[in-house]
Amino acid sequence: MKTTLMIAIIVLCTAASDILIARGARHVKRLSVFKLSEIAVIARRILSNVSLLSGVLMAAVSFFAFLIVLSWADLSLVLPATSVNYAIATLGSRVILKERINRLRWTGTFFVCAGVALISLP
Repeated sequence: MKTTLMIAIIVLCTAASDILIARGARHVKRLSVFKLSEIAVIARRILSNVSLLSGVLMAAVSFFAFLIVLSWADLSLVLPATSVNYAIATLGSRVILKERINRLRWTGTFFVCAGVALISLP
């Protein structure tokens, strides 16, 4: 039960991290020229961007949860189970980021979920 809960935390935090970082990155100016002054401006924007900072926090939570669950369970179980985050991140990018997802990507997402289901069978 605790392994399942930790895997759920990993999956949700990883997907949330991906979505938050993508949303935050859209508000940061592109780095086109490597000038120290421009890098400083972008660094300030990054450090004041709530979405980016929240995404980094979610990534850290996911990472430490991953370390914890690996002390309880085999990598061959944990890694495939956490790959469900790809499906959740795809769905989140559609709903939250309003991205258009074509059929090929939805098909790929379906196959990831099907693969996870097959690997998770006893």
